[in-house]
Order: sequence, then structure tokens, then C-alpha cells
Amino acid sequence: MTLPRNNTKLLAAWCLYDWANSAFTTLVVTFVYATYFTRAIAPDEISGTALWSRAVGLTALLVGVTSPILGAMADQGGRRRRYLAISTLVCAAATAALACVTPGMQGSIMLALVLFTLANIAFELGYVFYNAFLPDITTPARLGRVSGYGWGLGYVGGLVCLVIALVGFIRPEVPWFGLSKTDGLNVRATNLLVAGWMLVFALPLLLSARGEERRPGSNTVGDALRSIGRTFQQIRQFRDAARLLLARVLYNDGLSTAFAFGGIYAAGTFGMSFADILVFGIALNVAAGFGAWVFGFLDDRWGGKRTILLSIVALIAATAIAAWAPTRTWLWVAGVLIGLFAGPNQSASRSLLARFTPAGRESEFFGFFAFSGKLASFAGPFLFGVMTQAAHSQRAGIATILVFLIAGGMLLLGVDENRGRRAAASP
Repeated sequence: MTLPRNNTKLLAAWCLYDWANSAFTTLVVTFVYATYFTRAIAPDEISGTALWSRAVGLTALLVGVTSPILGAMADQGGRRRRYLAISTLVCAAATAALACVTPGMQGSIMLALVLFTLANIAFELGYVFYNAFLPDITTPARLGRVSGYGWGLGYVGGLVCLVIALVGFIRPEVPWFGLSKTDGLNVRATNLLVAGWMLVFALPLLLSARGEERRPGSNTVGDALRSIGRTFQQIRQFRDAARLLLARVLYNDGLSTAFAFGGIYAAGTFGMSFADILVFGIALNVAAGFGAWVFGFLDDRWGGKRTILLSIVALIAATAIAAWAPTRTWLWVAGVLIGLFAGPNQSASRSLLARFTPAGRESEFFGFFAFSGKLASFAGPFLFGVMTQAAHSQRAGIATILVFLIAGGMLLLGVDENRGRRAAASP
């Protein structure tokens, strides 16, 4: 039995999973728990930032190594839904456990880092299996808009959960449910909110995707490695998919660096307060969600390659404006533009790879998609830091992002979308 295509219920459930999971990146990775860890659990903010960055780096390394293997295993056994359910449950459980780690308790630093790393790895692996459903639930003519729906809804879901956390747990004098502010219990409780949010809104997809075709035969790591080996042997057949992934290594690293250091740049160069940066970040996410939704339709009309190239050109212009910006107003212009075209860039990259993916190997190819997002994730932040220090200016650091965007765009020019589709359709 196979999954129905363009089934409204299944499409809605698939998009809702992005709404569910984005709460983790928004609250735990970016805005709330990361800040709480550096300020309350770590000895000081400097060492806390260093420890947190190492945990993020370890996640990137482990996800990069394991995602293609686990993706191939899921394909061989027809077990994507099971793997997705396990990843979601592990992420939710580890996130909920973070609420129990109090400042000053024995081993709190290491325990928090281990739980966060486990949750983050499960989160990233979950997206491998989630993305792999995309080619099965819709037709090639609608891949762009469906991917855009999911990505756009994800941005909105993360923001809605963040607003609930701020209004109900962090900002009020008396947090909801009578939670105490002693030892930051109200802040730590936002991890319970995230875990519950993920489980509730991921459930529709886990229940709807029951029609996945099961495949007989063994399902071992050795089989997965042999499948990956065959993919590399067939690299000439799938050269457009490979070139897309190589290009994404570069332009995604530039985009990730922009998001990772945008707040630091706004605070250090323009003197923005934490509240200002929070509003700035919310505006960027709203713009990204809107852009992903609108450009999803253009993706289906123009093709994924053109959509990605357009987004890269716009991101280059926006980054140049940010590096030059003499006032906060110009930084806002640059930030909104980055948000507006970041969403389409990510969404169209996903839909284009879906068009290049042969049937029965979706999880394996999206495992490589996850790998491409992690392969050079250290390079952008490293170059940002080196240039900032060498020039004694964060503007020089921001300008380094242009290198990755331009190089990625140049590589993408060599992708032939029609040839890639034919390769995916051939036996």
C-alpha cells in the first residue's frame, strides 16, 4: 500500500509537523533555553557560549555522519514513519528532561549539554524522515507550493509557541499554573511547553502516514552502507542532485551564519537591546514564512533552480546592505529582505531535491540533504570570527557571508533541472 497523493488531510498533517518541530529551534536552540543555559547554568556567559557552540557542533558532526545511513535503512524497510516517530519521541523526552536541570545541582552543566545534544540530534534526524515523505504525498507539479506551505507554517508555529512562552511563562509577574521563578523554574518550564507542542502537533502525521509501503528483506547498517555505495557509483547518473547538494553546502552555510550572528551584529554594531533583537528576530521569521508561502507557487511555475538562484541574488544584495548599513533603518531593510528570501531558499532547495530523488530512496537522498547542511557548517562562523578580529569590525565579518552565497550560486548554475528529473525517473 502506498500513500495517497494530494490528499488534503495528509498534506495538512505533513505541514503541521513543521509547525510542531519549529518550536524546538525557536525556543530551545535560539531564543530561550540557549540564553538561560549561558546565564544561569554555565559558570559565566563566555564559557557558556563556548560550551553551547561545541554541543551544536557535535550535533552537526553526528547528524552529518548518521543521517545518510539511517535514511537508507528507513528506505530499505519502508519504516520512515517508525523512524520519524522514534526521533520525535526522543526529542520531546530529552527536551522535557531539560526542565529538571536546575542551576547549581551536581553535574548540571554536563547533564544539560547531553540532554540538549540528544534532543538536537533527534530533531535533525526527524527532519530527514519528514522531508522524505514530500515526493510521496504530492505530485511533481505541486512540490514547490507544498514545501512552501510546510516551511511557512513552521516559521509561524515557532513564533506562536514563542509568544505563548513569553506571555505565559517568562514575562508575567506570576507565571501560568502558579510556577515559581526560583531557580528559573518558569523559564525551564518552557521546555515542557515545547515537548508537549511537538507531541500534539506531530501526532496527525504519525497517524495519517500509515499507508507507507513496507519492503521485505534485511534492514541493517551494512545494507545501508552498500546502498550508499551504489549511490556513489551512480553519481554520474545523479550528477544534478549531487551538484545541488554541493551548492547547498556553500549557500546554506552563508545563510546559517547570517542567522547565527545577526543578533550579535545588531547588538555589537548598532547597540540593539535584547528586546530590540527579539522584535527584530520575530520580524525576520514572519518575513521568511511569508516568503516561503508565496514563492512556493513560483517554484512550481519557474522551477526550483530559478527560485533558488533568485533568492541567492536577493540574499547577496541584502547582505551587502547589512554590511554597509549606516543606520538601524537600513539594517531593518536588510534583515527583512534576508528573512523574505531565506524561506524560499530553504523551501525550494527541499522541493528541487525531491524532484531529483528516485522512488524508494527518498530517506537516503534527504539524509544527504541533511549532511549537506552540516558538512561545512563550521566554515562560515570561523571565517566570520577571523575577519571580525582581523579588521576589528563586525562589518567585515558580515561581508564574508557574500563569499559563500556567491560560490553556492555559481555552483548551482551548472544544475540542469530537466536532466535531474529524467535521472530520477529512469530505472
